[in-house]
Amino acid sequence: MPNATTPPAAPPVAAKRPAPYTRHGVTVADDYAWLRDPGYPKVSDPEILAHLEAENAWFEHRMAPHQGLIDRLFGEMRGRVKEADKSVPQKDGDWLYWIEFEEGAEYKKWWRRPVGAPGDGSADQLLFDEVAAAQGKEYFRLGALSVSKDGRLLAWAVDDNGSERFTARIMVIATGEALPEVIEDTLSALVWCADDKALVYSRANEHWRTDNVRLHWLGQPVENDIELYHEDDEGFLAGADLSANEEWLIIATGDHQTSEVRLVSAKDPTGPQRLVKPRAEGVEYSVDLHGETLFILTNDSHENFRLATAPLAAPGEWTTLVEGTEDFYLTGFELYRDFYVLEGRLRGLDRIELRYYDDPARIEPIVFPEESFSAGLADNPEWAVERLRLSYESMVTPSTVYDYHVGTRQLEVLKVREIPSGYDASQYETRRIEVQARDGTMVPVSVVMRRDRDALNGGAAGPLYLYGYGAYGMAMPPGFSAGRLSLVDRGYAYAIAHIRGGDDLGRAWYKAGKLMARTNTFHDFVDVAKGLVAEGLTAPGKIAAAGGSAGGELMGAVINSDPGLWGAVVAHVPFVDVVNSMSDASLPLTPGEWPEWGNPVEDADAFHYMLAYSPYDQVKPQAYPPLLVTAGLNDPRVTYWEPAKWVAKLRELKLGDSELLLKTNMGAGHGGKSGRFESLRETAEEYAFILWQMGVEG
Repeated sequence: MPNATTPPAAPPVAAKRPAPYTRHGVTVADDYAWLRDPGYPKVSDPEILAHLEAENAWFEHRMAPHQGLIDRLFGEMRGRVKEADKSVPQKDGDWLYWIEFEEGAEYKKWWRRPVGAPGDGSADQLLFDEVAAAQGKEYFRLGALSVSKDGRLLAWAVDDNGSERFTARIMVIATGEALPEVIEDTLSALVWCADDKALVYSRANEHWRTDNVRLHWLGQPVENDIELYHEDDEGFLAGADLSANEEWLIIATGDHQTSEVRLVSAKDPTGPQRLVKPRAEGVEYSVDLHGETLFILTNDSHENFRLATAPLAAPGEWTTLVEGTEDFYLTGFELYRDFYVLEGRLRGLDRIELRYYDDPARIEPIVFPEESFSAGLADNPEWAVERLRLSYESMVTPSTVYDYHVGTRQLEVLKVREIPSGYDASQYETRRIEVQARDGTMVPVSVVMRRDRDALNGGAAGPLYLYGYGAYGMAMPPGFSAGRLSLVDRGYAYAIAHIRGGDDLGRAWYKAGKLMARTNTFHDFVDVAKGLVAEGLTAPGKIAAAGGSAGGELMGAVINSDPGLWGAVVAHVPFVDVVNSMSDASLPLTPGEWPEWGNPVEDADAFHYMLAYSPYDQVKPQAYPPLLVTAGLNDPRVTYWEPAKWVAKLRELKLGDSELLLKTNMGAGHGGKSGRFESLRETAEEYAFILWQMGVEG
């Protein structure tokens, strides 16, 4: 290892230790398997740690000449953050709740005051101080925070190392007195029930899976907690929440394609449970209650989901209330006393509509001011409401908080995100483009750029940043980012490729990018890049591509297939060792991931298909674009050894002298560093790498 004063002379080279395996008649080489610590999740092997530290030292050495650029970018990004800021207070019962950042603080404080009390601070109560709780910690994340119905107690859960195993505690709000109970390894919401005498939660097992729902009675030893439900299928995860009217505890379990729900009285959580409908493979459903009627969102008859109802006395007898359609992808619903709300996407764009229990034909869509945007319900905790809190943004409009007045159907702007260093939306334009993929499918792309971009680039085709994810049915909304302005103001266009594998255009869009259709996702991304070149928005070699987790897998696939298309690539916590990870049922997520990726152990076709695209397995001797890779030592989702093995193999086989950097956060997990400014510094490093490699360091 180089010391602090001696920079490394060359990138680290990992030892090759062949560990081949044979499956379905194919022998697969795995020369870097030794980078997985056998003691994981504890990583203590000195050789492994030394290699990761050597990679970090190489990262620091290569980025050091660009520290001035990193600092400038960080300063720009921080200048767009209002340091002393707070959310719009929201009423819940007898209290108004809000969060607040103080000047320079990385973390927030949670506040409340009685409804009707003066807003001069005299009646404010500090519920939870993240700043104090994070003091001295390299990583801090508040995972759950829940006030009891009577407003007297606070339950919260904290992760202080990035492992996503949270520790839950309870305190008396008025005095700050901490109750003796400490619940370790939670991974769930904290749900009050039984008239605030009990707390419901889920605990992560040794494989980091929530296969249980547990009940803790206040004042009783944690070891006496009652398991209300246990899930025997290792691919299913279990959890609980309250119904909208807070009368029922909803216990749900499921994987990526199948679900099952039980109900139990919130006043008597150990009482008899009602199974809504037995699980059926491929059928997903979620429920809520209004009086004696169940509302059920399900894909049993249409892949874009329908909304059904059933009597509580016969919860499995479902009658359609809102039909599933090809145009309207129904993604969720919320029940209130006098009406209910549907959320979904209409031809790919967010839609929110109010409907009424007593008049099924009455449909009131909420109309927003732009053609392309991202909008949804925000926090609306009360059962009886006359206005709805909404969130809204677009690629040119900063995040906006609205109240929608139900009676008058009017939107009221409560807050627009302030950009302290200045922002003029009129200087920017956004487009929604469709690009034809190689199989004829039209793939939408959202783009934002400066109106004077051509002048910034001297009339030449300018650089472009292309982001993609494309997995798990997660849509990538066309939202606002203040950070990305540091690229856009330097002449970049910023584009989001709404590729298959996400559900941007409905459930069929998701299914067309999973399992044995996974390569559609990679092809879409490449074809979008080529289509944007054809549109004149950029040129080959001027495209910076980025993605994280499953989007990091995407990056690995497209640099294997089309290395010359990219000017720089950033892969955050990339899922690149696909076959090995999907073959290891001991890993936290693997059994639950088989419906998404396939099971290469039991299914020969899945194995062969997966092996043919797995980025780690498909690295070959060729020139690769400049590549920045990140990892988290404590990451339970994409384990640190996946990016470490991939980079080691790339160092062995790649041709030419293109930059290859690996940065491992030694005290963080899947999301990188915590804190609102520390995370900005990591973005500044990413952008600095791109600007360096693509020749624009202004």
